[in-house]
Amino acid sequence: MKRNIPFSPPDITEAEINSVIEVLKSGWITTGPKTKEFERKIAEYCRTERAVALNSATACMEMTLRVLGIGPGDEVITSAYTYTASASVIHHVGAKIILVDTQKDSYEMDYDQLASKITEKTKAIIPVDLAGIMCDYDKLYQVIDSTKDKFKSSNKIQEAIGRVVVLADAAHSFGATYKNKISGEVADFTSFSFHAVKNLTTAEGGAVTWKTIDGIDNEEIYKEFMLLSLHGQSKDALAKTEIGSWEYDIVAPNYKCNMTDIMAAIGLIQLERYPSILKKRKKLIEAYEKELSDVNMVKVLGHYHSESNSSGHLLITNFRDLNLEERNDMIISLAKEGISTNVHYKPLPLLTAYKNLGFDIEDYPNAYELYVNEITLPLNSLMSVEDVHYIGKKIKKENDL
Repeated sequence: MKRNIPFSPPDITEAEINSVIEVLKSGWITTGPKTKEFERKIAEYCRTERAVALNSATACMEMTLRVLGIGPGDEVITSAYTYTASASVIHHVGAKIILVDTQKDSYEMDYDQLASKITEKTKAIIPVDLAGIMCDYDKLYQVIDSTKDKFKSSNKIQEAIGRVVVLADAAHSFGATYKNKISGEVADFTSFSFHAVKNLTTAEGGAVTWKTIDGIDNEEIYKEFMLLSLHGQSKDALAKTEIGSWEYDIVAPNYKCNMTDIMAAIGLIQLERYPSILKKRKKLIEAYEKELSDVNMVKVLGHYHSESNSSGHLLITNFRDLNLEERNDMIISLAKEGISTNVHYKPLPLLTAYKNLGFDIEDYPNAYELYVNEITLPLNSLMSVEDVHYIGKKIKKENDL
């Protein structure tokens, strides 16, 4: 019997719905007490002193670059194998995008190539925790420390850190761990996504956390994020409701990317449910690994290792014997069986925007080789193990196995 297996529907229960209704009835629906509570809960979960909730992970990364004073004349390095947000934020602040190829047969950036691309202009690196699997941060910091002599700071936070800053694109890795540390406390700054397709959703939204920096007050960093994300206004709307507190100032012509209490109301319930969501995703991944273990042409990206645990966000596979056209045909064939799939991702140099910036896919052969036969299979907490068996059966049928 044909099934209908969506790729990544939001896992919303009556608890989230009731939480939103509560906010709608409260008379306060924009940034307010729920958003501040969500920030506190995120910081607690990530074992950091503070967190900032904004309207997207993209905004979190861009505002972080601005907090760091990164702009024209600077360079920021990221992976060629990622979604555009990892790189577009660099362009937004006026810095130069530097792309690094992946390692051979790996979705992680090539750290040897990374070392060769760090210059005196390099101010930050944006590693990507693809699929929810945290990067090798030990290796990353080793590369950065080995090039410390090249680093030239241009604001007081950069100076306090004393080296190239690590800003993790952790859009996929909320809840993942690396050597007993949770995503959010490993990189200097970490940006999470709570978009509709993410493990934990606020419909749209994101958060940024950071490690405490010697000589820098965390409250000062928090206030800078607030100014950047709300027009440079010296008071937020909630503070202005206090008696006689209408007066405010605009200290800089800044941006507008705050999170609302409606979004935070969803996120607070999702966060309560998150341990069970992670557990369900792990169960499904293990079922996939077992189901596809005897399919020689399919390689499933590993999520769980002795020193790290993924958030289990994406089920990335490579169909080794397929070329680009055959891969696309496979996607269509699976869709006809009711199986929604996706591709994560087209390497940035294949996209018009990055071609126009001068990037050529021929300079990133490893990323391209991964892309041509990659298919991301459905993985969401509304699925069942029986759905995984069905998908495995159809893949085997397509390949006459």
